[in-house]
Amino acid sequence: MLSEQSAATVRATLPAVGAALGTITERFYAGLFEAHPELLRDLFNRGNQAAGTQRQALAGSIAAFATHLLDRPGQRPDAMLQRIAHKHASLGVTPEQYGVVHEHLFAAIAEVLGDAVTPEVAAAWDEVYWLMANALIAVERRLREEHGGPTWRAWEVVERVAETADVATFRLRPADGGPVRDFLAGQYVSVRVTLTDGARQIRQYSLSGAPGPDLRQISVKRVHTAAAPDGEVSNHLHARVEVGDVLEVSEPYGDLVLDADSDTPLLLASAGIGVTPMTAMLAHLADSGHRAPVTVVHADHSPATHALRTDHEAYAAKLPDAAVHLWYEQDAPAGTHPGLVDLTGVALTPGTRAFLCGPLPFMRAVRTQLIAKGVAPADIHYEVFGPDLWLAGQA
Repeated sequence: MLSEQSAATVRATLPAVGAALGTITERFYAGLFEAHPELLRDLFNRGNQAAGTQRQALAGSIAAFATHLLDRPGQRPDAMLQRIAHKHASLGVTPEQYGVVHEHLFAAIAEVLGDAVTPEVAAAWDEVYWLMANALIAVERRLREEHGGPTWRAWEVVERVAETADVATFRLRPADGGPVRDFLAGQYVSVRVTLTDGARQIRQYSLSGAPGPDLRQISVKRVHTAAAPDGEVSNHLHARVEVGDVLEVSEPYGDLVLDADSDTPLLLASAGIGVTPMTAMLAHLADSGHRAPVTVVHADHSPATHALRTDHEAYAAKLPDAAVHLWYEQDAPAGTHPGLVDLTGVALTPGTRAFLCGPLPFMRAVRTQLIAKGVAPADIHYEVFGPDLWLAGQA
């Protein structure tokens, strides 16, 4: 994939570029938003920008992609590219925007590294960028073609349910009365809202169920923070969106989906609002007649904060061979566990495939425990709400 000459240059400069990626991505976003303020207003997540998590994710993905090109030149990191492409397609990212990103990213590289960016170095990293960008453009084009139609569609809120003090479920029907495309359990949609300052901010929310043939359902946790603009969309939805209101919603995207047959043993592990895709997966397994063992693991602050708990347990009860294990940090009732997830006493069937969703420390801890219990790393799949910092932590 990477030319021999460029591979040698990237290998020689990767330590220096990798060490400076944090500064490079910070300068990149500053320059990008100065030249194109509409991107911060209407496309990028302002909360992630303020927290710096998007910069970390970008740095991690660049370093991981370059390292992959060097270590496995005959392979493409499809898992990483698929995850990013699904996010981009759901946001409406266009091929033309990759040229804008290239301009400001390479300006930041030149500014930070100075004279170290010789024409040879610039050409080598230019090749890395366009290998990654063109691969993403191709995958995103295919995803858009599969879904058809525009990125955004108007959906009317037909029901709102308070799941907990901080989680609300919104049931939606197309405002145009048109057909509703099927989705795969575990996928998410993007929701775009206009805030009081005129910004059109976008967030992704997992589809937590299909309450009817012409309906979709999302369950949104309100983010409490003193540091604006984090949580501005979830708070907008909780405070301002009621039955009869209309939201702009994308088609379903996401690559954390069940692709196992009915004889594959599964483990579905979640924490907090990570329960949303797992509830949809359990509903699908119950409807499709899944026969193999299913182990359900969930962690939460308390039973009162466990959103969708009734559905979570009811769908599991419909399966012929399911075991439910719940952990609560406070007020753990009989039949559940106090504290953090500990899988020591949880029996797993050989060949189990695991799906994880929740805060990154939770998923890392569960993954470590699963590997210790003999689950193959290739059989452990995860979903991250927001920027994927798993790669950033490994870069």
